[in-house]
Amino acid sequence: MTEPVHGPVHALGSEWVEGADGLRFRRAARVILLDPQDRVLLMRGHDADQPSRSWWFLVGGGIDPGEDARTAALREVREETGIELAADALVGPVLTRSAVFDFFAEHCRQDEEIFVARLGHGVGSDVDALSREGWTDIELDLVDELRWWDLDELAQVRQEVFPEGLVDLVRGLLPGWDGQTRHLGDCRG
Repeated sequence: MTEPVHGPVHALGSEWVEGADGLRFRRAARVILLDPQDRVLLMRGHDADQPSRSWWFLVGGGIDPGEDARTAALREVREETGIELAADALVGPVLTRSAVFDFFAEHCRQDEEIFVARLGHGVGSDVDALSREGWTDIELDLVDELRWWDLDELAQVRQEVFPEGLVDLVRGLLPGWDGQTRHLGDCRG
């Protein structure tokens, strides 16, 4: 992981800084959010510079200054879905990944810690009552949809889904996490 070089706040937000490699950089926390039927919640978004291209991705986002990944994951789930998770509902991080992608007409790099949480049994059991009240202006402009995906249906999707291989990753976690954090490697998207 390359440490960021602190400078002026970027239009994408204070968590995006110039990395030592010259790329716009941030640390992020994401959550594989599962409902009682093993469906996974994904967001579909597009880039302002490429509105015809859209992709599906996990709930989550940037880690604010002074936050750890677990706290950021809980905050992001609440802001992006309206679902309040208890801290012990998060398992992991089960995965980490470093991704380089184009966003807002820039090459960006994001280092992610990915947790898993299962809804049901009281907390977050109303999986269809999703809220966008905590969305940022960028999310309101660039996120098009929230959807619960059956894994078999998701495996047939032709649009890009991130992280790559998500269906198999989720299926591997359904029986439970073995306690090992796996790194998905450096990837595009």
